[in-house]
Amino acid sequence: MSQVSFAKTLTEDRRLVILRFLSEAQGWHLNTAVLHTALDNYAHSVSRDQVETDAAWLAEQGLVTVEAVGPVRVATLTDRGLDVAEGRAVVPGVKRPGPRSGLR
Repeated sequence: MSQVSFAKTLTEDRRLVILRFLSEAQGWHLNTAVLHTALDNYAHSVSRDQVETDAAWLAEQGLVTVEAVGPVRVATLTDRGLDVAEGRAVVPGVKRPGPRSGLR
């Protein structure tokens, strides 16, 4: 696998993992600091800036909304984002989950 396709694979997987975390969160929202910690626990060791960038990209696709709340940014899953997280819709740039795919 080339370096470019490996990086693309990691990016697509990380975006799916963010959507899955949000789909399991109470109220379908988490702040980016919590997402950063959760991603690190799932072997996606990226910068806080990268998490913010992913959240902004997901918002551009209509999969989440992002709102500044004081010093943090809160991502909230949209209905479309839930469809992608659960494999009912496909968005280029987000990995498609496998059957009965879970975070664990």
